[in-house]
Amino acid sequence: MTSSNLTGPMFSTDAMQRIFSDRACIQRMLDFEAALARAEAAHGVIPADAVAAIAQCCDVAQIDLVALAQAAAPAGNLAIPLVKQLTTRVAQVDADAAKYVHWGATSQDAIDTGLVLQLRDALDYIDADLAQLADALAQLARQHRDTLVVGRTWMQHALPTTFGLKAAGWLDAILRHQDRMATLRARSLALQFGGAAGTLASLGAHGMQVAATLAAELGLMLPDAPWHAERDRVAEVATVLGLLTGTLGKMARDISLHMQTDVAEASEPVAAGRGGSSTMPHKRNPVGCAVALAAAVRVPGLVSAMLSGMVQEHERGLGGWQAEWDTLPQIVQLTAGAVQQMRQVASGLSVDAERMRINLDATHGQIMAEAVTLALGGKIGRMAAHQLVERACREADSTGRHLREVLVQDPQVSAALPAGAIDRLFDPAGYTGAAAAFVDRVLQTHQRRNANFHQE
Repeated sequence: MTSSNLTGPMFSTDAMQRIFSDRACIQRMLDFEAALARAEAAHGVIPADAVAAIAQCCDVAQIDLVALAQAAAPAGNLAIPLVKQLTTRVAQVDADAAKYVHWGATSQDAIDTGLVLQLRDALDYIDADLAQLADALAQLARQHRDTLVVGRTWMQHALPTTFGLKAAGWLDAILRHQDRMATLRARSLALQFGGAAGTLASLGAHGMQVAATLAAELGLMLPDAPWHAERDRVAEVATVLGLLTGTLGKMARDISLHMQTDVAEASEPVAAGRGGSSTMPHKRNPVGCAVALAAAVRVPGLVSAMLSGMVQEHERGLGGWQAEWDTLPQIVQLTAGAVQQMRQVASGLSVDAERMRINLDATHGQIMAEAVTLALGGKIGRMAAHQLVERACREADSTGRHLREVLVQDPQVSAALPAGAIDRLFDPAGYTGAAAAFVDRVLQTHQRRNANFHQE
């Protein structure tokens, strides 16, 4: 992956940087080569006594990575110079064994399978962080099930809602992403092994047997056919992670808006060196949200590159496959970084329920205008009620009065609604509809998912 050593830790995770490091990339390709030798020996394709020497040399510590990188440019991929170096190393141990390095395979077999092995490790880490993020969001939803907050549409005050419902909305989406990740694995973590043109002709009658053993050696699914030019598996990984990153970005956007000084309803966890300013000591910046939002900006374009690269030529793509090499690792790393940051934010999020209640009163009762309109509509008709309350809101704005004060002085309103009923209509807690029920439903789904996971 092409990334900066300086900014990499900011937008990714330590684990993901290790998984997609240069050394890990080459080691995973070498893992393929060692497993290939074992599988072929098991079926008599290569001599059994060649395996030890090959496996012994399938160690990235024995590979000259600088020379490998220099040779990859004219060769067109990393596998060609890697196989040359590996063969040379094996020959130093056992000249006869060197004849059987990479036997019957093609460069793309090693590169794609190595990538799949990296993806398996990466998805494990993302899954673990997603589970913790889901638990943190469930805790927020449960704790703030009935905490009143302004519901905002088009960035304006709309109606009362609860912060628990907002957290449940984030959780609901994360639960769907967990389901996507589970089904994604069954399709994407597949062996790539087809030989020069996807027929395994070089292995004669033993091709399918070797492929099955090789898949078992590596713990990967054996696909019905090689997928050299059918890139839907890796494109699906990119797309699912793109969807996940979008959800994390939405969550980050919401929290960062709640953190605005003028709103001040929530804030990221406090830690030494986190969220400060180089010049303004008072600042408390939403740095975790910034990482997720940056990922949400960058990942869609990278996903687009993966989708564009699906249009490949005949049995082996020219350009589309090569475009994946850096693109997919970047998507995975950015997504992992965003998941980790939002997990930390959700786990330590500070919620100011008092400030939320204060902000509900910022429009001097106008946030309850719909409730009043519906109550009046049952008496004088919906359209007439709408026009009456709309006029009252304008008068409240122009005079600086509370909407309730304006309404109780309107004879048409007082004739239709007694004062006690009007008072009740201006209680935000009485106008959150099914918010609590929605929260409970999402929490039940989360609980069932956790129970099923532990049973598995």
